[in-house]
Amino acid sequence: MKLFVSEGNPHCLKVLSALEVTGVQCDVQYVNHEERVVPFLSRPTLPALLLPSGLHLFSSNAICRYLFEANGQESSEVCNQWLEWEATDLQPALLQALHMAVLQGKGSEVYKVLQGPLNFLDQSLSKGNTPYLTGEAVSIADIVLWATLCPVLSDPSLALGDCKSVKAWFDRVAATQSCQSAANKVLQGKGLQGMKSYMQKQPAPQSNQCRETQLCNSNPAECEEGVRVVSKEEMEAAVHTWNKSLNSSPLAKDRQHPILPHEGKRNILVTSALPYVNNVPHLGNIIGCVLSADVFSRYGRLRGWNLLFVCGTDEYGTATENKAREEGLTPQQICDKYHAIHSSIYKWFQIDFDFFGRTTTEKQTEIAQNIFWRLHDHGFLVEDTVEQLRCENCQRFLADRFVEGTCPHCSYPEARGDQCDKCGRLINAVELREPHCKVCRQTPIIRSSKHLFLDLPKLETQLEQDLQWGTPVPHPEFNEKVFYVWFDAPIGYLSITANYTDKWEQWWKNPQQVELYNFMAKDNVPFHSVVFPCSLLGAQDNYTLVSHLVATEYLNYEDTKFSKSRGVGVFGDMAKDTGIPSDVWRFYLLYVRPEGQDSAFSWADMALKNNSELLNNLGNFINRAGMFVTKFFEGCVPTMELQQEEKTLLALVGWELQQFIQLMDKVKIRDALKHILNISRHGNQYIQINEPWKKIKGGETDRKRAGTVTGVSVNIACLLSVMLSPYMPTVSQTIRDQLNAPQSCINTMLQGTTGTFVCALRAGHRIGAVSPLFQKLEVDQIEALKKRFGGQQTTAQNTASTQAATVPAPAAPAADVATVNGVDPDKAKKLTQAVAEQGDKVRALKSQKAEKAVIAAEVTKLLDLKKQLALAEGKSTEPAPQKGKRK
Repeated sequence: MKLFVSEGNPHCLKVLSALEVTGVQCDVQYVNHEERVVPFLSRPTLPALLLPSGLHLFSSNAICRYLFEANGQESSEVCNQWLEWEATDLQPALLQALHMAVLQGKGSEVYKVLQGPLNFLDQSLSKGNTPYLTGEAVSIADIVLWATLCPVLSDPSLALGDCKSVKAWFDRVAATQSCQSAANKVLQGKGLQGMKSYMQKQPAPQSNQCRETQLCNSNPAECEEGVRVVSKEEMEAAVHTWNKSLNSSPLAKDRQHPILPHEGKRNILVTSALPYVNNVPHLGNIIGCVLSADVFSRYGRLRGWNLLFVCGTDEYGTATENKAREEGLTPQQICDKYHAIHSSIYKWFQIDFDFFGRTTTEKQTEIAQNIFWRLHDHGFLVEDTVEQLRCENCQRFLADRFVEGTCPHCSYPEARGDQCDKCGRLINAVELREPHCKVCRQTPIIRSSKHLFLDLPKLETQLEQDLQWGTPVPHPEFNEKVFYVWFDAPIGYLSITANYTDKWEQWWKNPQQVELYNFMAKDNVPFHSVVFPCSLLGAQDNYTLVSHLVATEYLNYEDTKFSKSRGVGVFGDMAKDTGIPSDVWRFYLLYVRPEGQDSAFSWADMALKNNSELLNNLGNFINRAGMFVTKFFEGCVPTMELQQEEKTLLALVGWELQQFIQLMDKVKIRDALKHILNISRHGNQYIQINEPWKKIKGGETDRKRAGTVTGVSVNIACLLSVMLSPYMPTVSQTIRDQLNAPQSCINTMLQGTTGTFVCALRAGHRIGAVSPLFQKLEVDQIEALKKRFGGQQTTAQNTASTQAATVPAPAAPAADVATVNGVDPDKAKKLTQAVAEQGDKVRALKSQKAEKAVIAAEVTKLLDLKKQLALAEGKSTEPAPQKGKRK
């Protein structure tokens, strides 16, 4: 193994301390701060640990876990909780403090940043009766937290308050020779100034990274800029809001159709890119369009907006013709078949359309032809003769979807005739290298053909190709042609709305009152940002134009692309057969939503997020809060007497709610979800520190304290149910049913620009029956699903591991095992490598806090590999006789 570190890097202090304490043999290499050690990362990241298998670990905490696990020291659940707190609460504040002290010379301001985390740590240490965080001996938690705080707590010039328990603990850990050695190597005896070179190369910490709550007795405006501070005024405001009443008029459960714009209201029209009717949507299609639009629509309704959400299947175009030819059906039969399939899939995923239509309607033809004639009459259409590919074997000009070839820009071999799916560039079909007809696979020739174009300076995309299934062009000179799909398809939004209500023009010809949100994947952006708006502009009929174009990047499947033909990936009609609830699918797809860059669906990651974020974080908090009410207070919410800790918590939760609303208003759906999980994390920490299960057994004061903690917690659970509603509608409703929450809490919590965290469950409120919300995804279940949807896509390592773990060695009598007859040098060499790689895999899983069942399965594989290796080396697999006393 090789550990890459740099001097003056506070993250490297953690891993060097762990290395010194564990004594694991590892080559340490010092590099400069800007060295790119991990090849697949876009920016320099240190420290980094190169494993013998070639894998990299580049999270400092993960490296520390790995080193401790390699030394045989398992991380306990308490250790893991401390490491999570260090990463999410302490580390952001520490980096802000270092920036202020080292680069700004504002050491006197550091305590304002660190006060919250230090007080939390001091309080936890003072309540314990052991010298270290998790017991009588130094653990990984002690090392990581000590190394994080070392730069500031070792500097006598920084006044960091009266945290006696923290200082006593810190001095005990610092007294170890290993920690002193690591500090000298990183800081070079220069203290904070030893970090200056490193800090100068780092971006200034952003304010939204500092989520910890701090009490500032001065005016918040006078506190360090960029640091979020919870002031007394904010706490008082949070308590004032908490004591407000719920809105008296709840939102109607059933929407009244047709939904039309209203004067004086915010009128939102939401469209999701119309899915092609010729195939079954996969997970990437679902998150890129309909699911994202559904979450925003549900959120908008909770905010009280007057919102209409329409979608439908896109049924014209060559893609439909191709599918019809493949299945031996007519295009209309294909449309009818797959429209029903799409409808069923979206219903299972709980996509709450106001109307889900289709484009093969009279309204589509009527509106599309009307826009065409208006463009024609206003002089925005021009005729031109262009070169086009023609298949002599099929005796037809080839529309873009009938042609494939090599992209002229990136050399992707499966580019379509209109666009490359890899680089996203628009393509003229004649530009393709090595083109071939998708029908007969023959090479087409270039011939001339007359077409119609939009004559706008910003629009150069061809609008019409020679195909047969589509909206007919009403011009007499083009009566054998139909509209190019990207002129025709977006008009489907209008025709679908027209099939929903004959007053459709109130939405589509009302730009003064209506905001239009288009949801799509990135490959649709050129057509929705240029072709469609220009068509509406050229029609000069007061059309509503897009005001918010919301596009996602691509979602891949594991390390490849979704492929129905190869059986790779989960498609919409398969998800419900996995036994995993649709709410869990929604949660994970939204958690990895490709907002800024491509992302990937991963079975292992889905299991991890389900078991950690849903089961252990969110579900654990909500279930505990409800169970405390049931078990300790006979099902009635107890009286709550707010102390400083509750006021601080209310302000913190209120801030998270405010961030959630601001992000959702900007359609940052994935980022907003993290604030929901942050709230439940804060709730879990609040419960863990106050231990109501112990206080309920104490005196009157302790029992009241247990009641306050329980009451506040169950109200936070109620807030979480509302915030979860757009993401996990069934779970959200289940929580409110269990809490017997008033319906009016739904339209109270998300009102205003900051939200309204009201005490919805007052003292005396009786809750319902409480039960767990989520189930663990077991390793064997996930492995089976991964195999089921993996097609033939298996890595060499996985194949080797599977074979090694499942193919038994030939049986042999015990007496013959140790003989040379069974020696197989080649097999032993391969198994030695397999054992090393599997060992790395086990340690990496442990360092990353994988589920115990996942780790256990991999350990079993490791032991089996070792057994086979022993057989291949001619060694006995029986335990050696023990002489004397066991060590």
